[in-house]
Amino acid sequence: MTGRDIAYRRFRFPADRDVGLADGLTAGPDGLALDGAPGRLTHTDPHSGTTAEYAAGSWTSPVTPLGFAAVELVPSWTAHTPAGCWLRVELRGWAGDAASTGWYELGHWAADDSAVHRASVPGQADDRARVAADTLRLTGATVTGWQVRVTLLRRLDAADGPALRTIGVVASTDPPGVGQRAGARTDAGAGGARGRVLDVPRYAQRLHATGETRWGGGGDSWCSPTCVSMVLDFWGAGPTPDRYAWVTPPGPRPRVVHAARHCFDHAYAGAGNWPFNTAYAATHGVDAFVTRLRSLAEAELFVAAGIPLIVSAAFTAGQVPGLDYDTRGHLIVLAGFTADGDPVLNDPYAPDDERVRRTVPRAPFEHAWQVGSGGIAYVLRPESTPLPPPPAQANW
Repeated sequence: MTGRDIAYRRFRFPADRDVGLADGLTAGPDGLALDGAPGRLTHTDPHSGTTAEYAAGSWTSPVTPLGFAAVELVPSWTAHTPAGCWLRVELRGWAGDAASTGWYELGHWAADDSAVHRASVPGQADDRARVAADTLRLTGATVTGWQVRVTLLRRLDAADGPALRTIGVVASTDPPGVGQRAGARTDAGAGGARGRVLDVPRYAQRLHATGETRWGGGGDSWCSPTCVSMVLDFWGAGPTPDRYAWVTPPGPRPRVVHAARHCFDHAYAGAGNWPFNTAYAATHGVDAFVTRLRSLAEAELFVAAGIPLIVSAAFTAGQVPGLDYDTRGHLIVLAGFTADGDPVLNDPYAPDDERVRRTVPRAPFEHAWQVGSGGIAYVLRPESTPLPPPPAQANW
């Protein structure tokens, strides 16, 4: 494994309520909830023009020191947001004993679209950092620690309130070897998953290419929600038919349409926002978060533990033999490894389900994943399935 710096920390509620600062929130059975005297906030949804008043409360984490200077921060969360409720996630950087950036908004999120349009917040850039949809890129500031703030909001006429279950952030430096050739084999077998392939169902996103075109243009761009649907169904946790009965006509696989709608980011007009996808997955009862892994050797640890991963890669046609198309960013399920250590993928960019399963050479795929996204991975699993033991510098 490389010596690249990556650190992930997550707070769980209600247990961690008093680790940070709670304002207008109390510990409830499902997490942090609005207390009996929340504040008030008026918000205008920029995507509908609708203005509403909300009861609001926030939780601000302690400063989390890193021990290195981060280049990017990516948050992810799990929450319950019934009709009329949503949450706002903000991040800022620290260096030493002082904030080194201001606060940046990393998302307005709700499980449905009854309160606000789920969206990242564009136009946030200064001489210290910039927001790229789901990622805070640190451009001029030195950041050796971070702080996250989550605001829970409930429309005044809503019957029930929101609950925050978890909030986490992965901090990282850039991957090494951006300019190097993807050549020699990496440390295959180090994670103990050689020859293990998990029985993840195979769903082709391109089956939807000529159907529903809302929520990002349709099936040709639905790699992320299609992968999430595969992994949820692997765990037997996918949505029940009553949740996607609104999909008419039902098309080839209405659960994928359901996922695309509920992962959709109205600001950048796509269904590939990383934390929006894990937050959607968590509404089905699984634990879910976004992190970065340093290598396929770390990914093997998850497969050995029975946990498939969803990974983000970028490549040109032929760069990874077996993947004969260009992409600036594509989500793929890592289902396992051959006996020789090559990745076995469920690649949704296929014309039919039968051709979703692909085996590719290890080194070029690892390079496309690490350089293309910095090793981004979605981790989805029931709480009853333990995560593998983390490394000393914990990134899960």
